[in-house]
Amino acid sequence: MPTDAESACFEAGIKFGSLYHQFAGTPVSPKSAESLGRAMEESIENQPYCVDVDVDVRTDRIAEVLASQSAEYTELTGRFIDVEMRVEYEGVTVRTRMEMDGDYPRMKLVAVEA
Repeated sequence: MPTDAESACFEAGIKFGSLYHQFAGTPVSPKSAESLGRAMEESIENQPYCVDVDVDVRTDRIAEVLASQSAEYTELTGRFIDVEMRVEYEGVTVRTRMEMDGDYPRMKLVAVEA
C-alpha cells in the first residue's frame, strides 16, 4: 500500500497531467492570457484534494513569439505558463511547481509536509 505522502504526490501528478494536456494547444494571446489562466486554475481546483492552483500565463513570452509572426495569437505550451499547486491528502500537503527547465516544462515537487 502506498503511504499517504506517496498518494498525495500521485494526486499532484494527476493534476499536473490534467492541467497541461487539457490546455496545451489552446489559442492564447496577451489579451486572453489572464482569463485563460483563471480558467485553468478553476478547472484544476475542482479536482479532489487540490486546494490551490496559481497559473501565471507569461505574456512576455507570448509577445516575443507574436513579434515574429503575422498571427495575433499562438498555441499554449509549457513555455508560456508557470504553475504552482497545493494538494492536501490525509494530512499531507504537497507543494509543486511547473516551470521551464531549458526547453522542457518541468513539473516538480517543492515540498511534502506531514
